Amino acid sequence: MAILLWSSLAVMALFTADLPPFEILAISFAIGGLASLLASPGSLRVRLDRLVQPWPAFVLAVAALFGYHALYFIAFRHAPAVEANLINYLWPLLIVVFAAFLPGVRLKFGQLIGTVLGLLGVIIMLVQGRALAIDTANLPGYAAAFGAALVWSAYSVLNRRHASVPSVAIAGPCLLVALLAGIVHLMIESSVMPNRAQALVLILMGLGPVGVAFRLWDRGTKHGDIALLATLSYAAPLLSTLLLLASGRVAAHWSQAVALLLLLLGAWISVRASVRQNISG
Repeated sequence: MAILLWSSLAVMALFTADLPPFEILAISFAIGGLASLLASPGSLRVRLDRLVQPWPAFVLAVAALFGYHALYFIAFRHAPAVEANLINYLWPLLIVVFAAFLPGVRLKFGQLIGTVLGLLGVIIMLVQGRALAIDTANLPGYAAAFGAALVWSAYSVLNRRHASVPSVAIAGPCLLVALLAGIVHLMIESSVMPNRAQALVLILMGLGPVGVAFRLWDRGTKHGDIALLATLSYAAPLLSTLLLLASGRVAAHWSQAVALLLLLLGAWISVRASVRQNISG
């Protein structure tokens, strides 16, 4: 569900393209954090008590949520979108690599193959037969994109160490990320008043791809099959492209069909490996 919600971000970004990135980040995370806090049952005191968590878990979540998005924005400002996107989407593969070092996690060869096939599908879809132009002038952007991939993959794996922290507690880090993004926005950007359509999209973005999705991802990384989640994560860029295709914003291309086949094959291989691991375990 988190992956499905994240795939809708590309369409939403079309409506908010005129807004500064850190302004979007501040507003969407504020909405997501508040919605997650208010949606939990009980009195206000009970809801606030659920935000209490060990400081390492809190710092990890804040650093990951803010650090990933900040590096992501920097990458797209200092490197071409295709190359930056490809480097950024190394994070599912890095999750599989890092997960091998988790105690009690047995990484299957099929899960690694499935993830690599997913990455290959994303590469084919984004490149579309074009040659990649690696320009040394874009190295800061490339470094930022790799940093974003490194941050998100490390967070997704390290988050498992805090499995005892309820996922509702992610509302606290989201609210702090909103505050940090707001400060950065005021320091380096000029504020733009959203119109009605943009305001509606920001609300939907905060409720779905931020509020619900990060809470679901938190639960998935703490209690799910981390390698399988990494493989399925490659569905996000593919589904995002298909949504843009359905909306008429992008043209159909053979690479999209190839990416879909590779993703389905990779997911099938990874799921089979995961099922066999659970049966044997």
